[in-house]
Amino acid sequence: MTVAKQYDVVIVGGGAAGIATASSILRRASHLSVAIVEPADTHYYQPGWTMVGAGVFSSHSTSRTMASVMPKAANWIKAAVNILDPSNNALELSNGTNITYGRLVVCPGLKLNWSGVEGLEAALGHNGVTSNYSYKTAPYTWELVQNLKSGKALFTQPPMPIKCAGAPQKALYLSADHWFRQGVIRDIDINFFTSTPGLFGVAHYVPALMKYIEKYDAALHLQHTLTKIDSAAKIATFRNQEGELVESEYDMLHVCPPQCAPDFIRQSPLANSDGWVDVDQETLQSKHFENVWSLGDVISAPNAKTAAAARAQAPVVATNLLAHAGSSNRVNHYNGYGSCPLTVERGKIVLAEFGYGGKLLPSFPKWLIDGQYPSVLAWLLKAQALPWLYWNAMLKGREWLVKPEHNS
Repeated sequence: MTVAKQYDVVIVGGGAAGIATASSILRRASHLSVAIVEPADTHYYQPGWTMVGAGVFSSHSTSRTMASVMPKAANWIKAAVNILDPSNNALELSNGTNITYGRLVVCPGLKLNWSGVEGLEAALGHNGVTSNYSYKTAPYTWELVQNLKSGKALFTQPPMPIKCAGAPQKALYLSADHWFRQGVIRDIDINFFTSTPGLFGVAHYVPALMKYIEKYDAALHLQHTLTKIDSAAKIATFRNQEGELVESEYDMLHVCPPQCAPDFIRQSPLANSDGWVDVDQETLQSKHFENVWSLGDVISAPNAKTAAAARAQAPVVATNLLAHAGSSNRVNHYNGYGSCPLTVERGKIVLAEFGYGGKLLPSFPKWLIDGQYPSVLAWLLKAQALPWLYWNAMLKGREWLVKPEHNS
Protein backbone atom coordinates (compact mmCIF):
# COMPACT_ATOMS: atom_id res chain seq x y z
CA MET A 1 0.00 0.00 0.00
CA THR A 2 1.39 3.39 -1.03
CA VAL A 3 1.70 5.90 1.79
CA ALA A 4 -0.04 9.13 0.84
CA LYS A 5 2.19 12.18 0.56
CA GLN A 6 1.16 15.13 2.74
CA TYR A 7 1.22 18.79 1.65
CA ASP A 8 0.32 21.93 3.54
CA VAL A 9 -1.72 23.14 0.55
CA VAL A 10 -2.98 21.23 -2.47
CA ILE A 11 -4.37 23.15 -5.44
CA VAL A 12 -6.49 21.25 -7.95
CA GLY A 13 -6.04 22.86 -11.37
CA GLY A 14 -3.17 24.58 -13.17
CA GLY A 15 -5.22 27.11 -15.10
CA ALA A 16 -5.38 30.83 -14.49
CA ALA A 17 -7.00 30.50 -11.06
CA GLY A 18 -4.72 27.73 -9.79
CA ILE A 19 -1.39 29.24 -10.85
CA ALA A 20 -2.37 32.72 -9.62
CA THR A 21 -3.50 31.38 -6.23
CA ALA A 22 -0.38 29.29 -5.77
CA SER A 23 1.81 32.29 -6.58
CA SER A 24 -0.14 34.53 -4.20
CA ILE A 25 0.16 32.00 -1.37
CA LEU A 26 3.89 31.42 -1.90
CA ARG A 27 4.65 35.14 -2.06
CA ARG A 28 3.17 35.43 1.43
CA ALA A 29 4.26 32.11 2.92
CA SER A 30 7.18 30.60 1.01
CA HIS A 31 7.78 28.02 3.76
CA LEU A 32 4.56 26.13 2.96
CA SER A 33 4.61 22.97 0.87
CA VAL A 34 2.26 23.66 -2.04
CA ALA A 35 1.30 21.08 -4.66
CA ILE A 36 -0.55 21.80 -7.90
CA VAL A 37 -2.42 18.86 -9.43
CA GLU A 38 -2.70 19.37 -13.19
CA PRO A 39 -2.54 16.76 -15.98
CA ALA A 40 -2.05 19.10 -18.97
CA ASP A 41 1.29 19.95 -20.60
CA THR A 42 0.07 23.28 -21.98
CA HIS A 43 -1.33 26.40 -20.31
CA TYR A 44 -3.65 28.57 -22.40
CA TYR A 45 -4.57 32.25 -22.28
CA GLN A 46 -8.17 31.53 -23.14
CA PRO A 47 -9.39 35.17 -23.33
CA GLY A 48 -7.20 35.47 -26.42
CA TRP A 49 -9.13 32.92 -28.46
CA THR A 50 -11.81 35.46 -29.44
CA MET A 51 -9.00 37.51 -30.98
CA VAL A 52 -7.59 34.42 -32.73
CA GLY A 53 -11.03 33.89 -34.29
CA ALA A 54 -10.85 37.44 -35.64
CA GLY A 55 -7.32 37.21 -37.04
CA VAL A 56 -5.92 39.62 -34.43
CA PHE A 57 -3.85 37.11 -32.41
CA SER A 58 -2.05 34.00 -33.60
CA SER A 59 -3.09 30.86 -31.78
CA HIS A 60 0.44 30.03 -30.62
CA SER A 61 0.66 33.39 -28.80
CA THR A 62 -2.08 32.17 -26.44
CA SER A 63 -0.21 29.08 -25.21
CA ARG A 64 2.87 28.29 -23.13
CA THR A 65 4.21 25.12 -21.61
CA MET A 66 2.73 24.30 -18.22
CA ALA A 67 6.23 23.91 -16.82
CA SER A 68 7.06 27.52 -17.74
CA VAL A 69 4.16 29.00 -15.74
CA MET A 70 4.41 26.79 -12.64
CA PRO A 71 5.68 28.69 -9.58
CA LYS A 72 9.21 27.45 -8.92
CA ALA A 73 8.47 26.76 -5.25
CA ALA A 74 5.39 24.64 -6.02
CA ASN A 75 5.33 20.90 -6.59
CA TRP A 76 3.67 20.03 -9.89
CA ILE A 77 1.87 16.70 -9.78
CA LYS A 78 1.14 15.81 -13.39
CA ALA A 79 -2.06 13.83 -12.91
CA ALA A 80 -5.82 14.24 -12.87
CA VAL A 81 -8.06 13.87 -9.84
CA ASN A 82 -10.22 10.78 -9.77
CA ILE A 83 -11.82 11.21 -6.35
CA LEU A 84 -12.03 14.11 -3.92
CA ASP A 85 -12.32 12.91 -0.31
CA PRO A 86 -12.52 16.07 1.80
CA SER A 87 -13.72 14.18 4.88
CA ASN A 88 -10.26 12.58 5.04
CA ASN A 89 -8.34 15.53 3.54
CA ALA A 90 -7.33 13.27 0.66
CA LEU A 91 -7.30 13.02 -3.13
CA GLU A 92 -7.09 9.91 -5.28
CA LEU A 93 -5.18 10.64 -8.49
CA SER A 94 -5.18 9.14 -11.97
CA ASN A 95 -1.57 7.98 -11.60
CA GLY A 96 -2.62 5.60 -8.83
CA THR A 97 -1.31 7.67 -5.93
CA ASN A 98 -3.09 9.32 -3.05
CA ILE A 99 -2.14 12.64 -1.51
CA THR A 100 -3.35 14.39 1.62
CA TYR A 101 -3.45 18.03 2.58
CA GLY A 102 -3.85 20.49 5.38
CA ARG A 103 -5.84 22.85 3.18
CA LEU A 104 -7.31 22.45 -0.28
CA VAL A 105 -8.00 24.89 -3.13
CA VAL A 106 -10.28 23.61 -5.89
CA CYS A 107 -10.11 25.36 -9.28
CA PRO A 108 -10.13 22.86 -12.17
CA GLY A 109 -12.23 25.08 -14.43
CA LEU A 110 -15.40 23.84 -16.05
CA LYS A 111 -16.23 21.20 -18.64
CA LEU A 112 -17.10 22.14 -22.21
CA ASN A 113 -19.90 19.70 -22.92
CA TRP A 114 -19.48 19.31 -26.69
CA SER A 115 -21.65 16.19 -26.62
CA GLY A 116 -24.52 18.26 -25.19
CA VAL A 117 -25.53 19.22 -28.75
CA GLU A 118 -26.36 16.32 -31.05
CA GLY A 119 -23.91 16.16 -33.95
CA LEU A 120 -21.61 18.92 -32.67
CA GLU A 121 -18.56 16.81 -31.87
CA ALA A 122 -18.54 15.22 -35.32
CA ALA A 123 -19.17 18.52 -37.10
CA LEU A 124 -16.73 20.76 -35.25
CA GLY A 125 -13.79 22.06 -37.24
CA HIS A 126 -15.02 21.45 -40.78
CA ASN A 127 -17.88 22.04 -43.20
CA GLY A 128 -18.61 25.47 -41.75
CA VAL A 129 -18.90 24.59 -38.03
CA THR A 130 -16.49 26.31 -35.65
CA SER A 131 -16.00 27.61 -32.11
CA ASN A 132 -13.70 30.13 -30.45
CA TYR A 133 -14.05 28.05 -27.28
CA SER A 134 -11.48 25.60 -28.65
CA TYR A 135 -7.78 26.30 -29.25
CA LYS A 136 -7.92 23.97 -32.25
CA THR A 137 -10.87 25.58 -34.00
CA ALA A 138 -10.49 29.30 -33.21
CA PRO A 139 -8.22 29.72 -36.29
CA TYR A 140 -10.90 28.00 -38.38
CA THR A 141 -13.34 30.74 -37.34
CA TRP A 142 -11.12 33.34 -38.99
CA GLU A 143 -10.73 31.15 -42.08
CA LEU A 144 -14.51 30.88 -42.43
CA VAL A 145 -15.02 34.61 -41.88
CA GLN A 146 -12.52 35.53 -44.58
CA ASN A 147 -13.97 33.09 -47.09
CA LEU A 148 -17.65 33.89 -46.57
CA LYS A 149 -18.81 36.43 -49.17
CA SER A 150 -22.52 35.63 -49.08
CA GLY A 151 -24.89 33.26 -47.31
CA LYS A 152 -26.14 32.70 -43.78
CA ALA A 153 -24.05 32.91 -40.60
CA LEU A 154 -25.35 31.68 -37.24
CA PHE A 155 -23.85 32.40 -33.81
CA THR A 156 -25.16 30.53 -30.76
CA GLN A 157 -25.14 30.83 -26.98
CA PRO A 158 -26.24 28.00 -24.65
CA PRO A 159 -27.99 28.22 -21.27
CA MET A 160 -26.06 29.91 -18.46
CA PRO A 161 -23.74 29.61 -16.69
CA ILE A 162 -20.89 29.66 -19.19
CA LYS A 163 -17.38 31.05 -19.15
CA CYS A 164 -17.15 34.57 -20.56
CA ALA A 165 -20.83 35.10 -21.34
CA GLY A 166 -19.96 37.81 -23.86
CA ALA A 167 -17.75 35.59 -26.03
CA PRO A 168 -20.54 34.15 -28.24
CA GLN A 169 -21.60 37.63 -29.33
CA LYS A 170 -18.00 38.87 -29.57
CA ALA A 171 -17.56 36.30 -32.35
CA LEU A 172 -20.56 37.80 -34.13
CA TYR A 173 -19.38 41.40 -33.81
CA LEU A 174 -15.82 40.77 -35.02
CA SER A 175 -16.99 38.59 -37.89
CA ALA A 176 -19.62 41.14 -38.94
CA ASP A 177 -17.09 43.96 -38.68
CA HIS A 178 -14.85 42.15 -41.17
CA TRP A 179 -17.76 41.64 -43.57
CA PHE A 180 -18.73 45.29 -43.12
CA ARG A 181 -15.22 46.48 -43.97
CA GLN A 182 -15.06 44.13 -46.96
CA GLY A 183 -18.35 45.48 -48.32
CA VAL A 184 -20.10 42.09 -48.33
CA ILE A 185 -22.25 42.40 -45.21
CA ARG A 186 -25.45 43.07 -47.20
CA ASP A 187 -25.06 39.65 -48.79
CA ILE A 188 -24.71 37.84 -45.45
CA ASP A 189 -27.71 36.97 -43.27
CA ILE A 190 -26.36 37.25 -39.69
CA ASN A 191 -28.26 35.58 -36.84
CA PHE A 192 -27.65 35.34 -33.08
CA PHE A 193 -29.48 32.50 -31.32
CA THR A 194 -29.18 32.74 -27.53
CA SER A 195 -30.80 30.71 -24.76
CA THR A 196 -30.94 33.83 -22.59
CA PRO A 197 -33.94 36.22 -22.36
CA GLY A 198 -31.75 39.23 -23.20
CA LEU A 199 -28.63 40.18 -25.11
CA PHE A 200 -26.49 40.71 -21.99
CA GLY A 201 -27.09 40.12 -18.30
CA VAL A 202 -26.26 43.66 -17.14
CA ALA A 203 -28.76 46.12 -18.60
CA HIS A 204 -26.35 49.07 -18.40
CA TYR A 205 -24.37 47.77 -21.39
CA VAL A 206 -27.25 46.60 -23.59
CA PRO A 207 -27.94 49.89 -25.44
CA ALA A 208 -24.36 50.11 -26.73
CA LEU A 209 -24.46 46.48 -27.85
CA MET A 210 -27.85 46.85 -29.54
CA LYS A 211 -26.45 49.64 -31.69
CA TYR A 212 -24.00 47.12 -33.15
CA ILE A 213 -26.69 44.46 -33.59
CA GLU A 214 -28.53 47.09 -35.63
CA LYS A 215 -25.40 48.28 -37.46
CA TYR A 216 -24.69 44.73 -38.62
CA ASP A 217 -28.39 44.05 -39.28
CA ALA A 218 -28.18 40.88 -37.19
CA ALA A 219 -31.39 39.01 -36.38
CA LEU A 220 -31.70 38.41 -32.63
CA HIS A 221 -33.40 35.16 -31.56
CA LEU A 222 -33.86 35.14 -27.77
CA GLN A 223 -34.55 31.97 -25.77
CA HIS A 224 -33.50 29.65 -28.58
CA THR A 225 -31.22 26.76 -27.56
CA LEU A 226 -29.15 24.81 -30.08
CA THR A 227 -30.02 21.10 -29.81
CA LYS A 228 -28.79 19.46 -33.03
CA ILE A 229 -26.49 19.97 -36.01
CA ASP A 230 -26.87 18.15 -39.30
CA SER A 231 -23.52 19.02 -40.83
CA ALA A 232 -24.17 17.16 -44.09
CA ALA A 233 -27.32 19.18 -44.79
CA LYS A 234 -25.94 22.28 -43.00
CA ILE A 235 -29.02 22.61 -40.80
CA ALA A 236 -29.04 23.68 -37.13
CA THR A 237 -32.01 22.87 -34.92
CA PHE A 238 -33.04 25.03 -31.97
CA ARG A 239 -35.65 24.66 -29.23
CA ASN A 240 -37.53 27.88 -28.50
CA GLN A 241 -39.22 29.09 -25.31
CA GLU A 242 -42.44 27.24 -26.18
CA GLY A 243 -40.55 23.98 -26.66
CA GLU A 244 -40.96 24.03 -30.42
CA LEU A 245 -38.11 22.95 -32.71
CA VAL A 246 -36.90 25.55 -35.18
CA GLU A 247 -34.56 24.70 -38.06
CA SER A 248 -32.17 27.08 -39.77
CA GLU A 249 -29.81 26.52 -42.67
CA TYR A 250 -26.30 27.91 -42.40
CA ASP A 251 -23.12 28.48 -44.36
CA MET A 252 -21.14 29.31 -41.22
CA LEU A 253 -22.07 28.20 -37.69
CA HIS A 254 -20.17 29.47 -34.63
CA VAL A 255 -21.11 27.41 -31.57
CA CYS A 256 -20.61 28.09 -27.89
CA PRO A 257 -21.02 24.65 -26.28
CA PRO A 258 -23.09 23.91 -23.17
CA GLN A 259 -20.97 23.91 -20.02
CA CYS A 260 -20.98 22.19 -16.64
CA ALA A 261 -18.71 21.31 -13.74
CA PRO A 262 -16.15 18.49 -14.26
CA ASP A 263 -17.42 14.99 -13.45
CA PHE A 264 -15.18 14.48 -10.40
CA ILE A 265 -16.49 17.74 -8.93
CA ARG A 266 -20.16 16.92 -9.55
CA GLN A 267 -19.67 13.55 -7.87
CA SER A 268 -17.89 15.00 -4.83
CA PRO A 269 -19.17 16.15 -1.41
CA LEU A 270 -18.07 19.68 -2.35
CA ALA A 271 -20.78 20.15 -4.99
CA ASN A 272 -24.20 21.74 -4.71
CA SER A 273 -27.28 20.31 -6.41
CA ASP A 274 -26.22 21.84 -9.75
CA GLY A 275 -22.75 20.30 -9.56
CA TRP A 276 -20.73 23.45 -8.81
CA VAL A 277 -18.43 23.77 -5.79
CA ASP A 278 -20.64 25.18 -3.05
CA VAL A 279 -18.87 28.22 -1.58
CA ASP A 280 -19.61 31.32 0.44
CA GLN A 281 -19.75 33.91 -2.33
CA GLU A 282 -17.73 36.46 -0.35
CA THR A 283 -15.01 34.40 1.38
CA LEU A 284 -14.93 31.64 -1.30
CA GLN A 285 -14.66 29.07 1.49
CA SER A 286 -16.52 25.79 1.13
CA LYS A 287 -19.88 25.76 2.88
CA HIS A 288 -19.24 22.21 4.04
CA PHE A 289 -15.50 21.86 4.77
CA GLU A 290 -13.71 24.68 6.57
CA ASN A 291 -10.26 23.85 5.18
CA VAL A 292 -11.39 23.98 1.53
CA TRP A 293 -11.66 27.01 -0.80
CA SER A 294 -12.59 27.28 -4.43
CA LEU A 295 -12.42 29.86 -7.21
CA GLY A 296 -12.56 30.29 -10.97
CA ASP A 297 -15.15 28.83 -13.31
CA VAL A 298 -16.10 25.90 -11.04
CA ILE A 299 -17.69 27.82 -8.15
CA SER A 300 -21.36 28.23 -7.35
CA ALA A 301 -21.14 32.00 -6.76
CA PRO A 302 -23.29 34.10 -9.15
CA ASN A 303 -20.41 36.03 -10.69
CA ALA A 304 -19.29 36.19 -14.31
CA LYS A 305 -16.94 33.30 -15.10
CA THR A 306 -14.02 35.26 -16.55
CA ALA A 307 -10.24 35.43 -16.18
CA ALA A 308 -10.71 38.86 -14.61
CA ALA A 309 -12.88 37.26 -11.93
CA ALA A 310 -10.19 34.67 -11.19
CA ARG A 311 -7.62 37.44 -10.98
CA ALA A 312 -9.70 39.18 -8.31
CA GLN A 313 -10.51 35.93 -6.48
CA ALA A 314 -6.97 34.52 -6.21
CA PRO A 315 -5.63 36.94 -3.57
CA VAL A 316 -8.88 36.60 -1.58
CA VAL A 317 -8.47 32.82 -1.44
CA ALA A 318 -4.75 33.09 -0.68
CA THR A 319 -5.20 35.50 2.23
CA ASN A 320 -8.24 33.71 3.66
CA LEU A 321 -6.47 30.36 3.53
CA LEU A 322 -3.49 31.81 5.36
CA ALA A 323 -5.79 33.46 7.91
CA HIS A 324 -7.32 30.04 8.54
CA ALA A 325 -3.77 28.74 9.06
CA GLY A 326 -3.27 31.34 11.78
CA SER A 327 -1.06 33.84 9.99
CA SER A 328 -3.63 36.61 10.56
CA ASN A 329 -7.15 37.16 11.87
CA ARG A 330 -8.27 39.08 8.82
CA VAL A 331 -10.80 37.71 6.36
CA ASN A 332 -11.09 39.23 2.89
CA HIS A 333 -14.23 39.42 0.78
CA TYR A 334 -14.76 39.00 -2.96
CA ASN A 335 -17.34 41.44 -4.37
CA GLY A 336 -18.23 39.42 -7.47
CA TYR A 337 -16.01 41.47 -9.78
CA GLY A 338 -15.81 40.31 -13.36
CA SER A 339 -14.85 41.99 -16.59
CA CYS A 340 -16.06 41.32 -20.09
CA PRO A 341 -14.35 43.37 -22.82
CA LEU A 342 -17.00 43.17 -25.55
CA THR A 343 -15.18 43.50 -28.86
CA VAL A 344 -17.88 45.22 -30.90
CA GLU A 345 -15.57 45.98 -33.83
CA ARG A 346 -11.89 45.71 -34.65
CA GLY A 347 -10.33 48.58 -32.69
CA LYS A 348 -13.23 49.27 -30.28
CA ILE A 349 -14.54 47.60 -27.13
CA VAL A 350 -17.47 48.09 -24.79
CA LEU A 351 -15.78 47.40 -21.44
CA ALA A 352 -18.27 45.77 -19.08
CA GLU A 353 -17.09 45.61 -15.45
CA PHE A 354 -19.53 44.56 -12.76
CA GLY A 355 -20.00 42.58 -9.57
CA TYR A 356 -22.73 40.73 -7.73
CA GLY A 357 -26.23 41.79 -8.66
CA GLY A 358 -24.97 43.61 -11.74
CA LYS A 359 -23.42 46.39 -9.65
CA LEU A 360 -21.12 48.46 -11.84
CA LEU A 361 -17.47 48.22 -10.73
CA PRO A 362 -15.46 50.30 -13.23
CA SER A 363 -11.67 50.29 -12.92
CA PHE A 364 -11.28 53.60 -14.73
CA PRO A 365 -12.89 57.05 -14.44
CA LYS A 366 -15.64 57.77 -16.99
CA TRP A 367 -13.56 60.37 -18.77
CA LEU A 368 -10.99 57.68 -19.56
CA ILE A 369 -13.19 54.65 -20.32
CA ASP A 370 -16.98 54.81 -20.13
CA GLY A 371 -18.49 51.34 -20.37
CA GLN A 372 -21.64 52.72 -21.99
CA TYR A 373 -19.70 53.54 -25.15
CA PRO A 374 -17.25 51.67 -27.41
CA SER A 375 -13.68 52.69 -26.65
CA VAL A 376 -10.37 52.59 -28.53
CA LEU A 377 -8.50 52.67 -25.23
CA ALA A 378 -10.42 49.60 -24.02
CA TRP A 379 -9.33 47.83 -27.23
CA LEU A 380 -5.69 48.62 -26.49
CA LEU A 381 -6.22 47.29 -22.98
CA LYS A 382 -7.62 44.01 -24.32
CA ALA A 383 -5.20 43.59 -27.22
CA GLN A 384 -1.97 44.69 -25.58
CA ALA A 385 -2.09 45.31 -21.82
CA LEU A 386 -4.18 42.40 -20.54
CA PRO A 387 -2.16 39.57 -22.15
CA TRP A 388 1.03 41.06 -20.71
CA LEU A 389 -0.58 41.44 -17.27
CA TYR A 390 -1.81 37.86 -17.43
CA TRP A 391 1.59 36.28 -18.07
CA ASN A 392 3.73 38.70 -16.05
CA ALA A 393 1.53 39.80 -13.16
CA MET A 394 -1.45 37.52 -12.48
CA LEU A 395 0.39 34.21 -12.87
CA LYS A 396 3.34 35.56 -10.86
CA GLY A 397 1.26 36.58 -7.85
CA ARG A 398 1.62 40.29 -8.53
CA GLU A 399 -1.75 41.60 -7.40
CA TRP A 400 -1.79 44.95 -9.17
CA LEU A 401 -5.22 46.58 -8.78
CA VAL A 402 -6.64 43.45 -7.10
CA LYS A 403 -4.77 43.27 -3.78
CA PRO A 404 -7.59 42.67 -1.29
CA GLU A 405 -8.60 45.22 1.28
CA HIS A 406 -8.57 43.81 4.79
CA ASN A 407 -11.86 43.32 6.61
CA SER A 408 -11.77 42.42 10.25
